[in-house]
Amino acid sequence: MLLVPVLAVVMEWSLAERRRRAKRFATHKALKRLSPESSIAKWRWKFWVWALALSALVVAIARPQMGSKLREVEREGVEIMVAVDVSNSMLASDFTPNRLERTKYAVSRVIEGLSEDRIGVIVFAGDAYVQLPITSDYLTAQNFVRQISPSQVTRQGTAIGAAIELATRSFSSQSESSRVLVLVTDGENHEDDALAAAERAATQGVKIYTIGIGTPEGAPITIGEDFVRDEKGEIVVSKLDEEVLQKIAVATGGAYIRATSANVGLEEIVSLINRTEKSKFATEVFDEYNELYYIPLAIALALLLLECLILPRRNRVLARANFFGEGDK
Repeated sequence: MLLVPVLAVVMEWSLAERRRRAKRFATHKALKRLSPESSIAKWRWKFWVWALALSALVVAIARPQMGSKLREVEREGVEIMVAVDVSNSMLASDFTPNRLERTKYAVSRVIEGLSEDRIGVIVFAGDAYVQLPITSDYLTAQNFVRQISPSQVTRQGTAIGAAIELATRSFSSQSESSRVLVLVTDGENHEDDALAAAERAATQGVKIYTIGIGTPEGAPITIGEDFVRDEKGEIVVSKLDEEVLQKIAVATGGAYIRATSANVGLEEIVSLINRTEKSKFATEVFDEYNELYYIPLAIALALLLLECLILPRRNRVLARANFFGEGDK
């Protein structure tokens, strides 16, 4: 579109330059006698018709659409809330490149395989936050998962209980019989009574599957290129604490899986989730847009045809009609 005003300036400059050069050889009246068929007005008309055709073609290429509306569809599936530990201990390097990045990759892979289920994401450390409410928009879910980082929480720690409580409140009222929480953490709970929170979640119909990511031997935590050290200056080693995760899973009828460097364990959990009783829930989706590109395209073609019919010189047969307001030009 920006080409149109630029070309208009160039066209007017070219016509002005042409008139200036012509005046060096003869007067205006003499030029009309020497070249009676010459018509500057027609050149202008041809240009502006061509410019409008170009503009219409650009609009057509932009693919205008309209008429979108929300449509409610009924689906049958499970609501899955994934709670990801983003405490500094998840930066330990016993998984490549670290526990957190390995978790994000695995969660993204699982989302790719979903079809009818709904998913939400919670991040937690010293506090828990809803990163993404329950949704069936898997593309958005993957984008949110990729953005997970320890910088999203203001207080460090590992409040597993807070994450369970928040997840329990985040399920929709339509999913009473199919609520699943997947908890991915190294299990180093320092903040609250996670087992009590799990027992309360079980009364709300929430089944918790826990994934322990890390190794019992542990690994140093690195932030940037520096190791995290304790008050004595010793390098902090983060170790997997499986006991609390196993108890949480048992209390809610779920399962515990220890992640390995080759397999985080989410695929096995999804297989177990697929056996869970499904719920029917309504989801709003967009109806397809009505395509309108053909309208400006038809206008562009009609204008290009008209531009071809406008001759750059006067036509003696049509001269009397004076379509272009040429007068004495």
